Formats: sequence, structure tokens, C-alpha cells
Amino acid sequence: MRVRSYEETDLQKLQSIHATQGFSYPFPDLRNPLFMTKLVLLDESGREEAAGRTGAQDGAEADRSCAPAENIVGAALLRLTAEAYLLLDPNAGSPRERWEWLLGLHAVTEREAARRGLEDVHAWLPPEIAAKFGKRLARLGWIRDDVWTPYCRKLA
Repeated sequence: MRVRSYEETDLQKLQSIHATQGFSYPFPDLRNPLFMTKLVLLDESGREEAAGRTGAQDGAEADRSCAPAENIVGAALLRLTAEAYLLLDPNAGSPRERWEWLLGLHAVTEREAARRGLEDVHAWLPPEIAAKFGKRLARLGWIRDDVWTPYCRKLA
């Protein structure tokens, strides 16, 4: 097994793997600069055998001359997204004023995210406000995505 950076020549093989998986989402556009990490997984289990069959003394020379083409078996792709945090003083103004403030802040923040090239923003709501505030987010065009199960990996 070896991992290396993605190369444009890997595209067709990765599209084939994606199609074989049978997921309903489209293959991502890997030219998109939001894909900040693109790694390809190679299975090199046949390389030593190929080098041994050549009879060459230099293993590196044998590897270059008769080794099978790289066998791509997977990839890891990381696309930049954003997590939204809202800080709004619950003691300031009236409920109506806070809603108007939220609308203004929401509009400016959405424009800023789009200006920076982001394609999506995610919000994880604390359970104590999820039902009520979630309805307000839905009025602003946010989508509750219960189809996909989110997981998080904390990086220390």
C-alpha cells in the first residue's frame, strides 16, 4: 500500500470507483480549489513479484522497466466547508429586533461566504434550541439533512 498525491491522470479510475460504489451523489469536480487534500491509495502488492521476474540485479531498474501500472484502489478527498456559529445576546433588544439583527447578519455572512468561494455552510444546533431555532433557519433556506449521518474527527 502506498498513498500519493492525486494526479489528473487518476481521474478516470476514480470516476470508475465512484460509479462502482453506486452512491447517488455525483462525482465531485476535483478541479475545484475547495478540494484542499486529494490523496490516492495504491495497491502495490504485485510490484515485488514483477521486479523478481525480470532477472535484473537492480530492483529499482526492474521496477521501472517491467512493473505493472499503479493500481489505484481508493482516494481520500477533503473539501473545505464552513461551520457557522451565531453569537447573539439574548438579553439585548426585543425578540423582533433580534430577528431583524439575525436577518441582517445572515445576509452579510452569506455574501461573505460566497465571496470567499465556499459552496456550503453547516450549523450544528444544541439540542435545547434545535426545534425552535431550526424552524427559523428553515425559513432562511437552511436544509435539515437527516439523510446523511454526520461524524466528526477531532484533530489534536
